[in-house]
Amino acid sequence: MPEVIFNGPEGRLEGRYQHSKKPNGPIALVLHPHPLHGGTMNNKVTYALYQTFVKRGFSVLRFNFRGVGRSQGQFDSGIGEMSDAAAALDWMQTHNPNASTCWIGGFSFGAWIAMQLMMRRPEIGGFISIAPPADAYDFTFLAPCPASGQIIHGDKDEVVPKDSVDKLAHKLSSQKNIIIDYDVIPGADHFFSKDMDTLNGLVGDYLDKSFSDKAA
Repeated sequence: MPEVIFNGPEGRLEGRYQHSKKPNGPIALVLHPHPLHGGTMNNKVTYALYQTFVKRGFSVLRFNFRGVGRSQGQFDSGIGEMSDAAAALDWMQTHNPNASTCWIGGFSFGAWIAMQLMMRRPEIGGFISIAPPADAYDFTFLAPCPASGQIIHGDKDEVVPKDSVDKLAHKLSSQKNIIIDYDVIPGADHFFSKDMDTLNGLVGDYLDKSFSDKAA
């Protein structure tokens, strides 16, 4: 997976990028958890999500938000990170001008940023949101939610209470023409420490189903 450096709003951003072997293949951007709590693009869940997209023929980018790893700048409470994600999507689209569709995925803080980016970029056609921090951050901007997607949470998450994610999933599911696949993994903690295989299986199955539906 080639290392890439691209320009962000506050300087260089460091990423890893895998280009699809399919002509005009879909693209996916994967966002990592909170920079001030050890989140990087090499986080286990972030990396697994990246690989699941790669295996399904996407061109995929994961990158470090500003101030993480070799990315320049400093943490900006989500505002700057949102701009970083937009710059990352711009970079991907430059390299994939004829992509068939665009997806976004995020874990924890990255899921919050991903959902905000989706509101601003109508070309995003689907999302994977893993352990979205619905208790700590405001998700009311998803009105209406512009695309269907998947939410995955662990029922033993010690960081984000399950009931806050239940409410978010229910609210999005009640919107017209939006279908949310909400999967709760029994016994899973916030980092899916012992449940990575289950997590990977759920994401993979959801992507397979989404694209077989489109082909049908």
